[in-house]
Amino acid sequence: MQAQPTPLANRLLIALPALADPQFARSVTLVCQHDEEGAMGVVVNRASEYTLGDVFQQMGIESEDESLRGQIVLSGGPVHPERGFVLHDGGDAWDSTLAISDRLYVTTSRDILEAMAGGAGPTHAVVALGCAGWGAGQLEQELTEDSWLMVPVDAGLLFDIPLDARWRAAAGSIGIDLTQVADYSGHA
Repeated sequence: MQAQPTPLANRLLIALPALADPQFARSVTLVCQHDEEGAMGVVVNRASEYTLGDVFQQMGIESEDESLRGQIVLSGGPVHPERGFVLHDGGDAWDSTLAISDRLYVTTSRDILEAMAGGAGPTHAVVALGCAGWGAGQLEQELTEDSWLMVPVDAGLLFDIPLDARWRAAAGSIGIDLTQVADYSGHA
């Protein structure tokens, strides 16, 4: 499926210190889709209590790869917490794949997990349970309320940087030190 240009998709939302919602405090969220009906994204810096081995076991998928089975599954957001979202760089060869960009995809079908378990999955992938959702105009409103900082996506941040370093690293990618940002917002 060809990536559809959407205004805020393929961007990272970094929760500013003033964001009071505990679901998203200090979070980094990849916006996967955005249109006039709203937006969908996946939080990329929160560990869930599960490993990929737990997910494989729950789904009846066998894997001999200890490293893969030990991979932490992310807590992708409060919407559909029972549903898996695989963020990856492996193209759109799998069912239920949305192209976020020409190099970044999200897949929600079982076949990608089976491919990963068998050693034939994408080179880089992270699995999340749940996603974040915004209704029509909601994300745009939150951006005007200084809840989020928006930055370009860096695949290295998604696949290489440790989870606990992603919040600062994402902001640092555009030269912002979040420890120097006030934890309240206001408008002059």
